Amino acid sequence: MTIKKDQLLIDQILGGDKQLFSVLVDRYKKLVFTLCLRLLKNREEAEEVAQDSFVKIYKSLNKFKGEAKFSTWVYRVTYNNCLDFLKAKKRKFQELSVDAYDGFEIEDLDNAITVLEEKERKSAILSCINSLNEDDAFLLTLHYYEDQSVKEIAEIMNLSVANVKVKLYRSRKQLAVILKRRLSNDMLLKYGK
Repeated sequence: MTIKKDQLLIDQILGGDKQLFSVLVDRYKKLVFTLCLRLLKNREEAEEVAQDSFVKIYKSLNKFKGEAKFSTWVYRVTYNNCLDFLKAKKRKFQELSVDAYDGFEIEDLDNAITVLEEKERKSAILSCINSLNEDDAFLLTLHYYEDQSVKEIAEIMNLSVANVKVKLYRSRKQLAVILKRRLSNDMLLKYGK
């Protein structure tokens, strides 16, 4: 049903009712922002690139042919916009500060330690994912954090389904090696040789 609603809105926007674009923005703002935040790892930059993505989506709305879901097309435009931003900035991974952590209320020392351990674990996994090349990191993010199907990932990344499956397999193997190496190094640092 959303596909038909999206196409109807797009047709009306292209027909001159520009105000309706705000409906599409409301519908996809969380998806776009989440993707930007996952790729850029910085809230301010993610907000900036998300806004810029919507400008690009608006300007190229007439290029949407309806061959894939609109959400897939939005992902693709946003993904390309994030890659362009990363290439232009060539910046390194930045972690969110502990102050920005809002997943739990810290009520006592045990809870605080649990929160910090969980944050450290997630940060370690994200750090390992980010040590992969951009495409592999994005692929794992889409599959595991955004719950995209292999078919949807294929459409977003302009790859065949078989290629996505192979890349997922290889990316998982690379991630496992990186995690194992990192855990081994952490254990050596923590407990000595």
